[in-house]
Amino acid sequence: MNSNLTFLVQLRRTQRLFSGLRVLGILLKLIHTAWAFFSLLFIQVTFHFRTQLCDDERTVIDDSKAVGTPMEIVIGNMFKLDIWETLLSSMRIGEVAEFWCDTVHTGVYPLVSKSMRRIAEGKDPVDWHIHTCGMANMFAYHSLGYEDLDELMKEPKPLYFVLELLKVQQPREYDRETWALSDEERLKAVPVLHGQGNKLYKQGRYQEATQKYKEAIICIKNVQTKEKAWDVPWMKLEKMANTLTLNYCQCLLRMEEYYEVIEHTTDIINQHPGIVKAYYLRGKAHVEVWNEAEARQDFSRVLDLNPGMKKAVKKELAILNMRMEEKNKEDKLKYKGMF
Repeated sequence: MNSNLTFLVQLRRTQRLFSGLRVLGILLKLIHTAWAFFSLLFIQVTFHFRTQLCDDERTVIDDSKAVGTPMEIVIGNMFKLDIWETLLSSMRIGEVAEFWCDTVHTGVYPLVSKSMRRIAEGKDPVDWHIHTCGMANMFAYHSLGYEDLDELMKEPKPLYFVLELLKVQQPREYDRETWALSDEERLKAVPVLHGQGNKLYKQGRYQEATQKYKEAIICIKNVQTKEKAWDVPWMKLEKMANTLTLNYCQCLLRMEEYYEVIEHTTDIINQHPGIVKAYYLRGKAHVEVWNEAEARQDFSRVLDLNPGMKKAVKKELAILNMRMEEKNKEDKLKYKGMF
């Protein structure tokens, strides 16, 4: 195909795409164009984005360039903000385009933005590890944790999306991370990640093991959000998540992250007060931070639930007694001569 004919084919495709976008309630303005189209079957696209309000100041809500990390999504894999798949599919590699999108397309943007911001902050996008009291959770239910996103959630508005398409990769060219998997693929990934975590734990590679356990938990939680709470499918997933969380806590104990262990296990106990391992691990963490009364209470509960753990509990209580004696000696030396 000669260059003139190639140009006409691409031009006609562009015209069809632009016409389709207008019907969908989208207006497009090309800022920088290119002529390299791509196939759309489960490709991974890497792009920068800037989201702006349609006010006089064109207030910037999010800007991936400011964060320093481009976005990656897999076309056709049900990204929450599916309009981005449509927009990116109308673009060429190297192109920068500005899209105006009506509220019918922007209603879920605050939820997507929250996840992206949490990832940029080094936090989990699904919040599975957030620890708050009941009252705080009640308020969190009505808030995304970002004032500007709360405002958009209450009153959806048209938005400008400025997209710059950087890179396109075919399925064989990239490793599909768990966030890019279907629910079926996520559930298949869980036992694999679980096994990898266990192997790393046995090798003493606790930090790496936590990443595997955490990734598996996120897979489960993503699927679980689509089930009705406390129904049988939801409970099956909850049991899997609790098992992985307790394995995660075992790594944290080895990493001396005792207070985080107490937080995670307390969350599980509050929801499922019959899980022996949660009391046992929390008791061990209490021992390490000299919470004597709390440790004894947890180990007592362990014996109530499983008398067969008497030998293990006896060992932990001996460690507790030794640590408390050491602490009392240290305290006497520390305060000697002060009174």
